[in-house]
Formats: sequence, structure tokens, C-alpha cells
Amino acid sequence: MAREFFVPGSIMTGSGALDASADTLKKMGKKALIVTDAMMVELGNCAKVERVLEHAKVGYSVFDRIGGEPTDVMVKDGLEQYKREGCDFLVGLGGGSPLDTMKSIAVLSSDGGEDITVYMGKEISAAVPPMVAIPTTAGTGSEATQFSIINDTRNNIKMLLKGKVMLPELAIVDPQFTMTAPAKVTVNTGLDALCHAVEAYTSRRAQTMSDVFAVSAVKRIFKYLPTAYRNGQDEEARVEMSVAALEAGIAFNNASVTLIHGMSRPIGALFHIAHGMSNAILMNVCLRWAVSGAYDRFGQLGREIGVASAQDDDQTAAEKFLNALDALTADLQAPTLASAGVSKEEFLSYIDKMAHDAMASGSPQNTMRDMTEADIKKLYMQLW
Repeated sequence: MAREFFVPGSIMTGSGALDASADTLKKMGKKALIVTDAMMVELGNCAKVERVLEHAKVGYSVFDRIGGEPTDVMVKDGLEQYKREGCDFLVGLGGGSPLDTMKSIAVLSSDGGEDITVYMGKEISAAVPPMVAIPTTAGTGSEATQFSIINDTRNNIKMLLKGKVMLPELAIVDPQFTMTAPAKVTVNTGLDALCHAVEAYTSRRAQTMSDVFAVSAVKRIFKYLPTAYRNGQDEEARVEMSVAALEAGIAFNNASVTLIHGMSRPIGALFHIAHGMSNAILMNVCLRWAVSGAYDRFGQLGREIGVASAQDDDQTAAEKFLNALDALTADLQAPTLASAGVSKEEFLSYIDKMAHDAMASGSPQNTMRDMTEADIKKLYMQLW
């Protein structure tokens, strides 16, 4: 069966990628809205982008009011600044929150509306202005996807917005920006990328091309994430993790995600936990449940990372992969609901709503093992 395969218009990777992109940035437009957060300004990362734009003689306005998970309110505020400042393209700098906000601002800037929530459940096809995505964490893969996750503050849900037009025209994957990520952020975003890759490979919507990127990402993450966690200044590890996050983003952009992401979004919306962290909290429990529907796929991942051999049957190889995953998350001191400060009593009181919202997202249905809302409730219970 024929399948489409989507990637950003252009990708610049490796050390010095930002400076090497100056000529391309010059062609994007006359004035950019830089969508970022206060920390990127404080760390000097935004100044690096500003200098390149100034060198290219491109104007800019900085919107640095992204705090925590992106919301419809942040999108509206960014849109107002985009219009007021006469911008004609956008640059997203940061983790998934600024990049997703940038995409949603771009959509509204072209359709004349002010409320991004109207796009929930629809395929977005608006003619958006050029977008440049510069990730500063090795995790979300938003620089390579047609998705934007925005919190609907009125209904207290995380919306998964989708449309090919939200693929950035240029992705600049420069490891200099990830060097400043703290150890905990490195773990949470790295495990987020691992979720993307494993879910893409074990999704009902997986395809040959997405498999290539997913497997490569899994292998890189198992090899380099522990090093990046222990020594954030290890440039090789940072470069490899940046590439892995990009690969994982390309993989799930084309194969979609499964039950981890479906269950993660309600946790983030209700408890305001960063997306990467909630994915990391769910990963082991969810994948152990999903494995029986895809022993062959999980088993192949075990062989690819070298913990299983060709002589192992699929089920044995799959179990070895999951054991390796347990060891990796233990070594990285992966987060839990308790360590994230979530109240057990409050969490349990929301299980019915979370299970309903998770199934409504459609992501769990991509899992190769059939599941129901009741199954999701049991998995939420297992987190404690």
C-alpha cells in the first residue's frame, strides 16, 4: 500500500548549524517573531539567534512569554505581537512548548482567527507563513512534525492539532543549544524521544521509512543518553541525542504514537506536568502492557540494541528489550508521579476523566494490542 512520508522542508544539523543557516534565514522574510521562553533569553540562547538574524539583515521581535506547557492564551498573545510588529515569518526556539506555540501562531496568522481551539479534531490546511524550528532539548522532535500540542484552558484538555502545513520549512538542529539542558531535563526529553521512536515502531500505522528512523533513534538513545545525562558537556553525546530526537520526530510524524502519548496528555493537562516527564513516567508500564500485541516488533528492538540475539524467539527477545528499558530508566533515575509531586488521592479521583480523554485522543487505538477504556484505567492505577 502506498504511503506518504513527510519531513521538514530543509534540515541543518551538527555543530555550527545555526550560523550555517544565515543565508536560508535571509530568504524567509523581512521580520521574524522569535517564539521562546524567558530561560532561553536568560541563558543567552536567544541572543545567538538574534545575532544571526542581524548578520543576515533580518528584523525580529522576541515573544518570550511561553511558560510551562503551551496554552491557547499564549498562542493568542503571540499572535497579537506577530501582527502588531508586522512580522512575516516565525522562529521557534526552545523545547516543545515554544515550537508548538509557534506552529499554532502561524496557523492563526493566516486564517484571521484568534482561537486555536477551533482546530481541535480537524485537519489543518491553512496557508501558513514560513517557520523555522530550533530545538534546545533533544526530545520532543517538534522540529520535524506536523503536530502541535496546546492546552485548551477552558476545557482543561490538551489538544493534539495536526496538519502538514505545520511542518517547519527549516529545522536547525544545533547541539550547542542542548549543552545547557540540566540533567533532569536531559532525562525527561531523552526518554520522550525514546517513547516517540518505540511507539512509532510498534504502531499500527508504522511503515518502512518510519521504521528506519525509529530503529536508528532507539539505538542512539540507548547508547548516548546515559552519557549526556552524566556529562552534559560531552559534545558527541549531545550531537547524537539531537539527531536521535530528530529521527524519532520524523518517525512518529509518519507512523503516529500509541498508548503512552494517549495517556500522557490528560496527566499533563490536569497536573501541569511537562509532556516529556509524563511520557517517561508512563513508558515502562504502557510498553509492558502493549508487548503481547507486537512480540515481533519489540523483539527486533531487543536485537537491534544488542540485548537479544538472532537465536532468541520474538517473545524472549521482546522481554529482554523491556528488561533493558527497565535498567536504563533505573540508571537515569526516571521520574515517577510521586517524584513529580502529584497527589495520589487527587490522581486517582481523575482516573475516569483521564481514561476517557485518552481514548478520545485516538492515539491508544494505534497500539497493536486492542485496548479499552477499562484497560487504560487499570494502567493508570499501576503507576502507583
